[in-house]
Amino acid sequence: MNRISRRAIAVILIVLGCITFVLVGPPQSALTVPPPVQESPRRGGDVAETMNFGRHFQELGVEGSIAIYDLNSDRLYQHNPQRNATAFLPASTFKILNSLISLETGVISDEIAVLTWDGTQRQIPAWNRDLNMREAMKLSAVWFYQVLARRVGHEQMQKWVAKVGYGNQKIGNKNDIDKFWLEGELRITPNEQIQFLRRLYKNDLPFSERSLSLVKDIIIVEQTPDYTIRAKTGWANFGEQTKPQIGWYVGYLEKDKNVYFFATNIDIRNQNDGAARIELTRRCFKDLALL
Repeated sequence: MNRISRRAIAVILIVLGCITFVLVGPPQSALTVPPPVQESPRRGGDVAETMNFGRHFQELGVEGSIAIYDLNSDRLYQHNPQRNATAFLPASTFKILNSLISLETGVISDEIAVLTWDGTQRQIPAWNRDLNMREAMKLSAVWFYQVLARRVGHEQMQKWVAKVGYGNQKIGNKNDIDKFWLEGELRITPNEQIQFLRRLYKNDLPFSERSLSLVKDIIIVEQTPDYTIRAKTGWANFGEQTKPQIGWYVGYLEKDKNVYFFATNIDIRNQNDGAARIELTRRCFKDLALL
């Protein structure tokens, strides 16, 4: 009986061992490396997609950066990400916010209300006449928006710039009210420009629907059956010989029920570089098969 019992126990142990081997698998050697875990590719607005935008900067002979954010796919395409996180004077790109604030505070009634030219001859001949907001935006007429800023006043302007959270929100003192975006302390990064434009598009800024709608309309620079581009240029230290000149082109392209926000920022070293802001942007859009 004892011999039979021992034999039965041995059989049971063998069976249990086989079951354990099947369920758990063979023991791994200390030198065996488990296979790597395959992660799904990340897709997000903070992930820069690989695009060779740099060749366009080289071909046009300019230094700078560009960021293009695809809303539907939540993708960011960019060249020179370090510069896209660097703050610069907004220059005339601030006219977008200046328009919103001026309309919202009632210092100008609408986009066709005319401001009278003061007779001072300025460096851009097309500025030297009476203008309405639609014309002033298209011509980027500095004097027109300086008048609006003075009408808004320092206290109200500071309140609205802070409420929007625009750039570093620094507009200087009362004496800077008509120049803080041109030569003052206000700074904004290309990435922050895109965030501001996204909020404009989504009506997520603290302005009435009327003000938002009017400004979106006056910043249309191109409209075809296939797409619409709303944008604004900027040129910091325009005409200055002793200060670095910076060119902007910011806005968004609407096409096929999608929106592509962009911010182009370059060093301007000669007159040709002014046109390069727009040409660069269009070439990058063509790379994305948007134009």
